[in-house]
Amino acid sequence: MKKIIVMILIAGALFAQEKILTLEESLQLGLKNSKELKISRSKLNNSDSKLTEISSQLLPQFKLSGNYTRLSNNIPAFEVKMPFSPAPIRIADAILDNYSFRLGFSQPIFTGFKLASLKSSAELNLQAAESDYSKEEIDAAFEIFNAYWNLYKAEEINKIIKKNLEQVERHLNDTKIFFDNGLVSTNDLLKLEVQYSNTKMMLIDTENNFNLARIFFNKAIGLELTHKTRVSAQELKAVESDYRINELIEEAINNRKELKSLSYRLNASEKGINAAKANWLPSMYLTGNYYYSNPNPRFQPAKNEFNYNWDISVTLSWDIWNWGLTASQISQAEETKVQIETNLDQLKENIQVEVYSNYLNLVKSKEKLNVSRQTLTQAEENYRVTVDKYNVQLATSTDLIDAETLKLQAETNLKTSEVDFQIAKVKLEKSLGRKIF
Repeated sequence: MKKIIVMILIAGALFAQEKILTLEESLQLGLKNSKELKISRSKLNNSDSKLTEISSQLLPQFKLSGNYTRLSNNIPAFEVKMPFSPAPIRIADAILDNYSFRLGFSQPIFTGFKLASLKSSAELNLQAAESDYSKEEIDAAFEIFNAYWNLYKAEEINKIIKKNLEQVERHLNDTKIFFDNGLVSTNDLLKLEVQYSNTKMMLIDTENNFNLARIFFNKAIGLELTHKTRVSAQELKAVESDYRINELIEEAINNRKELKSLSYRLNASEKGINAAKANWLPSMYLTGNYYYSNPNPRFQPAKNEFNYNWDISVTLSWDIWNWGLTASQISQAEETKVQIETNLDQLKENIQVEVYSNYLNLVKSKEKLNVSRQTLTQAEENYRVTVDKYNVQLATSTDLIDAETLKLQAETNLKTSEVDFQIAKVKLEKSLGRKIF
């Protein structure tokens, strides 16, 4: 009784660990747990913080400072000798403890448009980071999609092999009966036994492939690699789509997030050139200070008491000569723009090739799917006829093995073609910049 209870508990624990997921649930869970998206989100937040940093430089900056100074005891008092007085006249005693507090501000008035250019550049880089994040979302979704359907394919093929093994086992049992009654030869019986062993070997491989596919799926959705996950998928159907390659390429050029990101960065590089050129122009700042000191040096004679004063000024600065520093900075910014322009052209070419390749792959997958369906129909009919003949000994065991092998191959090819078509279709949509989740 205790053993039964333990077995029930173990079975219940195993059942509880098994998680059956739909495609929508897998995408939701995977995108939530994606480490790549977390990194991309961090980069996006970094770009947002950079924009805030530069924007703050356009506003007045306030600084509060305080200071305490203790002078040595040998500081003499402030005295003045007069010709008519035999003794010096003391103006002020030495104040050994000095306190000073200052509240200052600085407001840029004109910086050669440098800060405005840097702000525009930061805004464009933020938009680029947003496009990068959208691209990472699509890439992560495709990885989950691919892992999901590969797990589905591995599980379905495993089921097909198990079903085929059961069929071979039934034929082997029937053949043993035929052999005992002298209706088949020893060679016929051995052929079926070999086929049964080979099918068991295939089952071992398919079960291993299923476990590997589950590991990759668990990784894609952010679960423990050993988690007992399964997928719940509806019967796959090939949806007819009317694609025109020229329209597809145009759509990809307009929609791909990488192109948008590089376009934003190209515009940002132009703003970077303007920011570098701003160093040729003068800068002007409005500054002001409020002092509260003891003694206050603005008040004479010095007194051991706190007094306040303030000042306000306009400062103009202009780099007349800096040994080519500004020219070098402009040159670097211009070369950065050239690199981004070249990368943008390369990316456009690569996207065109990618879309065309994915389009041809989808067409091929569709054709293979149609052929696989026809082949399976033919293989099933051939198998049915051969089994009927074998049961009345009008067909040999070799004929039966051949029919079973062709049927098994047709079934696995169909499942593979169905999944490959689904993946090829989504891969094309991904290359077009469409949202696939």
